[in-house]
Amino acid sequence: MKLHYGFNEFDQIDWGSILPILVPFLLVGFLLIIIALMDLYRHRHTRENILIWVVIILLFNTIGSVLYFIIGRKDVNKRALRN
Repeated sequence: MKLHYGFNEFDQIDWGSILPILVPFLLVGFLLIIIALMDLYRHRHTRENILIWVVIILLFNTIGSVLYFIIGRKDVNKRALRN
């Protein structure tokens, strides 16, 4: 049994059978990134650390977008009103 594969074995993969499975995941990840960046831009006046969130969203792809929607969507104005 072979435990590791080299780059020269990628040409043996049947990409026609893998792409229908892989493309929806890539599209959902790309869509999450676009929606997160649009939301961040739309609410840029009420968000903190905009540049840091852009870097996180772009570098960490799907996980960065999910983190933004969970953590980064807290408004500055709502926090000021509570205190």
